[in-house]
Amino acid sequence: MNRKLLSLFSLKFNPFSPEVPTSALWLSPPTESFCWRIEQQIGEGGFALVIGEPGTGKSAALRILAERLGNLRDVAVGVLSRPQASLADFYRELGHLFAVALSPHNRWASAKALREKWLQHIESSLFRPVLLIDEAQEMSPPVFSELRLLSSADLDSRSILTTVLAGDRRLANRLEGVELLPIASRIRSRLRAEPLSAPQLLQCLNHLLKMAGNPKLLSAPLLQTLCEHAAGNLRLLMNMAHELLAAALHQEREQIDEKLFFEVFALDPKPIRKP
Repeated sequence: MNRKLLSLFSLKFNPFSPEVPTSALWLSPPTESFCWRIEQQIGEGGFALVIGEPGTGKSAALRILAERLGNLRDVAVGVLSRPQASLADFYRELGHLFAVALSPHNRWASAKALREKWLQHIESSLFRPVLLIDEAQEMSPPVFSELRLLSSADLDSRSILTTVLAGDRRLANRLEGVELLPIASRIRSRLRAEPLSAPQLLQCLNHLLKMAGNPKLLSAPLLQTLCEHAAGNLRLLMNMAHELLAAALHQEREQIDEKLFFEVFALDPKPIRKP
C-alpha cells in the first residue's frame, strides 16, 4: 500500500484497487438477493450459479458471499483456487479445504472420507458445507462429474454440499451442452451479473469513496464522466479511476477533476498525410 497516496488524499485504502476490503464493496440489490437465497439454501445443499461477462462483478459477489457465510455459525466454507486442476489435484485441494487427509490416487477412499466428513458436519450443525468456485468455465468435465457425484447421497435424493459456480459466457455455453446437463439441472439459485447503468456505477463509486474516507476525492463532473465512459463495466471503471489516481499522485493534486481526465485519456493526434 502506497502510504504517500493514502496520506495525500486522506484515504483509508485505495478505493479503486482490486484489494478493496470485502466489507467496503458495493452491494447491489441483485447480489443482496442472491446472498440471501444462498444463506437459505445451505440447509438443503445443491448448486448455484453466478454468470456474467468479465468485469461485471462476479468475483466481488463471491467475496461478499464468502464473508457473509463465514460469519454464520457452524458453516464451513471452502474456496477452490485452481478450477483448472486435474482430478487428483482437485481432491488434494478439497482435502486441504475441509481438513481431510486424502489419497488422490485412491478416489474411492478419498470420496468416502470427504462424504463422511460432510455428513458429520451436517449432523452436528444442520448446515451443508459450502464450496465456492470462481472461473468455473476452466473446470474439466471429469472434475465437474466428480463434484456432482461427491455432492449427492441416498440415490441422489439428498445433497450434502452447497456449490456456487461462477464464470463467464463460456460456462453458460458449456452448461447448455449434453455433457454438463446433469449439473445444469441441479442449479437452484442464479445471479446474472449484467453491465451496470451509469447511475448504478455512480452509486458504486460514491459508496467506495465514502468507505475509503474521502467522498470528495473525485469532482462531481468527473464522476459522471467516468460512469459514462465505462460502458457499464465495473472493472473498466475502476481501472480508469485508478489511472487518474496515479496521475494525481504524481502531480500531487489534492482533487481529481475532468481536466486531469482529458489529460490522461486524450487520444493521440492522427498523423497528417501529405498529398
